[in-house]
Amino acid sequence: MKEKVQVFGRALSGMVMPNIGAFIAWGLIAALFIATGWIPNERLSGLVEPMSKYLLPLLIAYMGGKVVGDHRGGVIGAVATMGVIVGSDISMFLGAMIMGPLSAWILKKFDKLIEGKVKAGFEMLVNNFSLGIIGAILACISVYVVAPFVTTLNSFMEMGVGFFVEHSLLPLTSIFIEPAKVLFLNNAINHGILSPMGIQQVNEVGKSIFLLLESNPGPGLGILLAYCLVGKGSAKSSAPGAAIIHFLGGIHEIYFPYILMNPLLLLAVIAGGASGILTFTIFDVGLTGTASPGSIISIIMMCERHCYLGLILGVLISTAVTFAIALPLLKFAGKDTSLEEATAKKDSMKRDAKGLTDQLSEGGVIKIAFACDAGMGSSAMGATVLKKKVEKAGIKNVEISHTPVSSIPPDINIVVTHQELGERAGHSNPKAKLILITNFLAAPEYDQLIEELKKVKQ
Repeated sequence: MKEKVQVFGRALSGMVMPNIGAFIAWGLIAALFIATGWIPNERLSGLVEPMSKYLLPLLIAYMGGKVVGDHRGGVIGAVATMGVIVGSDISMFLGAMIMGPLSAWILKKFDKLIEGKVKAGFEMLVNNFSLGIIGAILACISVYVVAPFVTTLNSFMEMGVGFFVEHSLLPLTSIFIEPAKVLFLNNAINHGILSPMGIQQVNEVGKSIFLLLESNPGPGLGILLAYCLVGKGSAKSSAPGAAIIHFLGGIHEIYFPYILMNPLLLLAVIAGGASGILTFTIFDVGLTGTASPGSIISIIMMCERHCYLGLILGVLISTAVTFAIALPLLKFAGKDTSLEEATAKKDSMKRDAKGLTDQLSEGGVIKIAFACDAGMGSSAMGATVLKKKVEKAGIKNVEISHTPVSSIPPDINIVVTHQELGERAGHSNPKAKLILITNFLAAPEYDQLIEELKKVKQ
């Protein structure tokens, strides 16, 4: 069940994550040039609405279609989504997430249906006209059917969110957000659910607190600071570096393993997240665009200019509350499992060593991929760490990359991923050797892998 939820979440965030640069561009333009921005400019602020209504949904639709049906899928996804945009007065992010992959799937089924039935020389003609005709039909259907459906669905979502806001219950969302983040659903929550609602609110009032609910780095920082003070073993020694990367670099995934080592710490991040949201609500804090990655730098850049005091207070209070609760939990209820885990992993590596050697000896180049949910955050960091170790060891002909866990290339020999994502990685590339870790920054498996690579090269 958890894997299915993660796959669904990955599908949602996978449409948004590759387009984050466009969202940041839109957010910066809004922050600078709208009436309440830093440099109000009526002409330049005219970019804000067309970008949110047309550009961003079409980019999402293209990416969603491309995942399903490559370039042709992306094109028909964008064409069909224009119908949803024209048929509604609101920003159609949700409509784009539906029509992008759905249109590509329909086109893919049609291509499969006529496969082998087109005479030589007519392939391009049939491909172009099939896309055009099906795309036109889907765009028309979207205007009259999909757009009203999504508008109604959006109204229900707004009513639900409005209930939380009107009854001052928004801090309670931390009960769902914080545990879901630790299960690597952070990108799905932020980019699949909260960002579309937040961008809609930015269009209406110029800022949105929804863009802060998941991206607040305070709770994660509080956990890592507690480990710095009373943690044990490698968890304590790696926590300072992880805190810097999390807070300044915005890679939230780096603190998830520290909570998984002691699940009681969920109480701390829930309380910290709720206190931060409460503070943001009291001071009417909101962002003008998506803050990704969720570092303090990007959050400040996207903050509406009248909200800096409340923003900084909210981050500090959520950090302090999380730290205050996590400290006794770690000190009195924590358990040092690092030695036990390291021993178990070492034994696993020994058992699998021969199979790994045989597999890698078949080719001259060893291809290693780090996999995380989006393939951009913690996996990129882990790849950098291992590259430095490989270079220091003088091992040649090793290619190290990072990739989304749901789309690991088939030519990869070794996949390194978090143990929570192991099942998804196994389905994505069943032939590759899996190395499951709990800490992308300082995993003992890295040194074990280096030794194994040395043996293979010898």
